Amino acid sequence: MALISDRAPSIKKAISTVFEKAHHGACAWHIAQNIKNKFKCADIVGSYWSAVNAYRCEDFAGYMIEISNRYPRVAEYLENEVGFEKWSRCHYPGLRYNITTTNMVESLNSMLVNARDFPYVALLDVIQEKMSKWWNDRRIVAMALTTPLTPSRESQLRPRFAQSNGRHTSQLNPVTYHVKGGELEGVVDIFNKTCTCKEFDIDKLPCVHAIAAAHHAQVSVYSLVSPYYTKEYYVLAYGETIYPVGSQSQWDVPNEVATRVVLPREVKERKRGRPKTSRFPSVGEFRKRKNRCGKCGAYGHYKKKCNSQTGSTEGNQPTDVPV
Repeated sequence: MALISDRAPSIKKAISTVFEKAHHGACAWHIAQNIKNKFKCADIVGSYWSAVNAYRCEDFAGYMIEISNRYPRVAEYLENEVGFEKWSRCHYPGLRYNITTTNMVESLNSMLVNARDFPYVALLDVIQEKMSKWWNDRRIVAMALTTPLTPSRESQLRPRFAQSNGRHTSQLNPVTYHVKGGELEGVVDIFNKTCTCKEFDIDKLPCVHAIAAAHHAQVSVYSLVSPYYTKEYYVLAYGETIYPVGSQSQWDVPNEVATRVVLPREVKERKRGRPKTSRFPSVGEFRKRKNRCGKCGAYGHYKKKCNSQTGSTEGNQPTDVPV
């Protein structure tokens, strides 16, 4: 199991306590934002993402040398403060597959943006209703599949069939093949499902070299795919039905729960002003803030340095409002 979040120490501690065999990874997108906001070097973010997605440690080292030569402080931040094993695909100790960000969590946050102000019971009802719909929709799609793999993996695998044509393949032993051609050659072990390009090892989906080796060995390419990508597992993932809780009169509450006395939590005196609704920045997240002029309303300067003579805000409004 791979759990991707921010770098909060409490999350790391909880994972090591509850999920002892799981691995904790950091969101690569948030780290990229930190690089831009803290070190003011947005031009190096492209090399950073190349390092994030690199399958081989040799390629990763090349991108890190490029980052270190241009911005040594960024390289030190990525290596010592964050740690390569937290954000790099090739250095991650577990199976991260293609999950590098917390986009799934952000999607759920967007879905609950209006419902999060509801009372707890109403919020849970919204979550249950949405989950029930998602499960049913995906179950219908999974049952109607006519391909051996899930749609996303099928679309990812098919172009590799064409790319594998013309590759020179030679057999080294009963299960190992040497595939040449293209920018990178590879040594494939079809028994252990590995390749020196590391794509096969990390994604658990046959790379171009593995497909060429499978053709040479007259082995079905689909037999080399992880079972988690198959239609059968897709159906099983959404096989259960999420039912509504129902009215409170229909609840079957155990006696040890019904007799338990739960006291309300202590409520602190509410501060003056409108309650804060914006998201709190996570640990290690640097929020970029812009100065706003009190005279013209534009961002990027103060009132004393404003060049506006009339004080009108027309034509001076920013194109992007900071979070």
